[in-house]
This record gives sequence, C-alpha cells and structure tokens, in this order.
Amino acid sequence: MTGGNGADLGVDIDEAAAAAEAEGAAAEEAAAAGDAKVEAKGAAGEQAGVEAPAIELTEARLEALLFVAERPLNRREIAALARTDTATVDARLGDLEVSLAGRGIRLIASGDRVELTTAPEAGALIARYLGTEAVPRLSQAALETLAIVAYGQPITKAGIERIRGVDSDYTVRALLHRRLVVELGRSEAPGRPFLYGTGFDFLERFGLTTVDELPPLDVDAAARVDEVRRADGEGA
Repeated sequence: MTGGNGADLGVDIDEAAAAAEAEGAAAEEAAAAGDAKVEAKGAAGEQAGVEAPAIELTEARLEALLFVAERPLNRREIAALARTDTATVDARLGDLEVSLAGRGIRLIASGDRVELTTAPEAGALIARYLGTEAVPRLSQAALETLAIVAYGQPITKAGIERIRGVDSDYTVRALLHRRLVVELGRSEAPGRPFLYGTGFDFLERFGLTTVDELPPLDVDAAARVDEVRRADGEGA
C-alpha cells in the first residue's frame, strides 16, 4: 500500500509539473501573441501613413547624428530623419561649422553631402597612432591631374588629357584607387564617358572643408579649364 501510494504520489507530482509547464507555455504564447498584435498594430499604423513625430534638430543632435553615421549624409536625408525642412538643416549645419572651428573635429561638405572628420592639424598625431605616418607622396603627374579635376569638376578623362596634353588613364586610375578622385556620373557626350570629381578623401588629405576653399586660379588657367568644361558639355 505504501509503495502504491508512493508511486501514485510520484505520478501526481509529474502530472502537476507537466500541468504547470503547460500553463507556463500557454502564458508565454499569450504574451507573444500580445506582442505580435502590438507590432502588427504599429506596422499597420505606419502603413496607414502615420508618420513618426518631428524631432527638433538642435546643433547637438545634428553633431551626434553625423558622429554615428557610417557614411556622409546629404541634407535631404537629415531633414527626413528629423521631419524638418532643408533650410533648418542648412542653418544647423552653419551653426555646427562655426562651433567646431578651432576644435579637433571639422564639418566638411562635398556637394550636398556632409560628414565629420578630424582637423588637419591633428593629422600627424593621429597618423602616428594609426601607424600610417609613411603615406606615399603623390607624383608630379598625379598632383597635376588632381588639380585639374579639383578645379574642372565635373570633367571627363578626355578633358583632363586636353589640358595635360598626355594620356592620363593610368594617373586617373591611380587617383581613383586612392579615393582622391571619384566618379560623379556619366557625361551626355557620345559614348557617355565618366565624369570625375573630388570626394571627401581629397578634402581630408588637403585640410579643406569644401572645394570652395581652393585658392583661385590665375586668369589664363581658369579660362583654359572653362574652355575644357564647355567642350565636355558639348561632347567635343
């Protein structure tokens, strides 16, 4: 009898444990179903056109956003994220640029895109930390080609060669590899040749925040660049 009662007790305990486990599983399923309903409701709200609320774009928030961004952001992206207009974005960018002047971080712009970068005067110390002090110097041909691209952008390879007077295929490819020159798109000229310009690596390398800070060309050089640019546009 005692053995039988013990066996019955063991069965009762097993059954109670199983029942408790089943009850817990049912509770978890109910909770999961509730979460799913909430998520579905949120998704349905988004699909129904319910937009996220606007966030005031302060200078501090803009700086934080650019700090965590893994790539340059354009003004329209920033405006869309904050649910504001591009005029507000431009105003905050201007405020941030002034605030960062003389600091170790700079705001740089390439076309419509902006990003944060280190100040050029900190370059030597940062390069030592990163172990990249021995940066290969640019050849005279590369410097010449880079200058033509910087002042003449957007410009085709044919335009570069018209100014230099020599084949520039290897030099252009080398500058592309080092990301000092970037492809901006294609020309409407016959054959749709690539248009080249400078990007963020160029600005960082030469300590500029925008290409507008480049020193002005002399009159003859500027006229030659304008002539080539017009020729590129006409498909000459």
